[in-house]
Order: sequence, then C-alpha cells, then structure tokens
Amino acid sequence: MRGFVRDRAGIHLTDAKWDLVYGRVSRRVRALDLNSFSAYLDRVRSGDSTETEHLLNAITTNVTAFFREQHHFEHLQAVVSAGVVRDRPMKIWSSACSTGEEPYSIAMTLLDSSQSDFMILATDLDTRVLEVAALGVYDASKVDAVGPELTRRYFRRGRAEHEGKLKVKPELQDRIRFKQVNLMADWPIKGPLDVIFCRNVLIYFEKKDQIRLFRSFADVLRPGGFLYLGHSESVSGEPRLHAVARTTYERIS
Repeated sequence: MRGFVRDRAGIHLTDAKWDLVYGRVSRRVRALDLNSFSAYLDRVRSGDSTETEHLLNAITTNVTAFFREQHHFEHLQAVVSAGVVRDRPMKIWSSACSTGEEPYSIAMTLLDSSQSDFMILATDLDTRVLEVAALGVYDASKVDAVGPELTRRYFRRGRAEHEGKLKVKPELQDRIRFKQVNLMADWPIKGPLDVIFCRNVLIYFEKKDQIRLFRSFADVLRPGGFLYLGHSESVSGEPRLHAVARTTYERIS
C-alpha cells in the first residue's frame, strides 16, 4: 500500500504516518466487509475511483489556520504595496489549501492592500477538505486569528444549520476557485503565475519528487513571482528559485 500511495500521490508514508493511516484505512476495510488490507488494495488497484479517493483522503494531514505563518502575508502585502502587479490581474495558486483558511487569508491580504484585480486557484488532493473550503463556514474560535476588523468586513454570522458559526462573505468567496489537484499528476494550471503557496506539504515527499516539484513551480511562475514554503521546508535543485526571505523564494530569469 505504501508503494501505491507513493506512485499515485508522491507521499512517502513513514512508520509514524503509517500508524495514523492504518486506523483510517481499517475503517474502510470494515465498511466494505473485506477480510484484509490486501483485499482492499486489490480493490483500489482494480480501478475503483471512489475507493482510490477514499484512500487518498485518508493519507492527507489537514492542519491549517487563518494567517498561519504571518510573515508570508506580510511579504505578500509588501509586494502588492510596491506595485509589482499593476496593469493586469494578479494570479495566485494556493496549491495545498486544505479547508480554505490559506486562500481566504490571501484574498483578505490582497483586498486589504487595495489589490482588487486578482484570481486565486485553491487546490488540494483531499476532496473532503475542498468541500469545507468551498462552503466557507468556520467555528468562531478559528476566525479569532483574523482580527475584529477583517472579521467584520469579510465574515457574517451563520444562519440555520450554521448558527453560531461564521461564514465568509460572497465578495471574498467569489474570488477563489476550488479544485482537486494531485501535485504529482498533470496540473490544470495556466501560467505564468505571480504567487504560489505550497506550505507544509513537501515534507511528505521524497527528495527527488521535491526537486521535480520545484522545477514545475519555477516553470509556471512568472520571473519576479514568489513561492512560499512551510516553516521547515526549503528549495533545492532549482537555481531559478532564489531565497529572498524566510521560506520565501523569488523566480529569477
């Protein structure tokens, strides 16, 4: 099963990670009334797309928050304030968006910096978290990190089944397109892009796959565009991506 996951999604399942995945997949084995993991893997390999989706959802880790790693948003705000993109829409890709806090934080940063002409593509491997992201409904405790002013401007109180929660306003939600994308498969991404966020996901990939992804990111980034990585990640093997700040890389010609 580790080999299948590696080939399909590029994710290297360590022993520690496998313990978590084992519990999740075990529930699917029982739900399907199968008698072994081998039988389950046979079913996935047979081309059962629904079960493949269940498996890929089971291996993903979805830890996120609004304005997580604040320094990236401060850098993005500085880029916008410097007028780097003026005469065209700014194109941003949140490539591992999880439940949506990251792309919504990007949109708030841009709007708060008077950058009104932009497009955000937000993608993830996990279809379940994409549903949450597209809905845009969050517990009030999660929105605390946004701050009272931005909360007032970009969220409204939930109603009916969402009572007691906060929902992203359409003016923010309509700026983002959510889509399932496997980073190790062909990308439906039209470059050149101005900004790519790919944070806290590459740590799960083997080195050779990281280098392949860095090359692909550089290919779709516009010269002068930026790649933001997670706090424990760094670029290697791609000379077109030059470090300019903490876990922040600029595409050079």
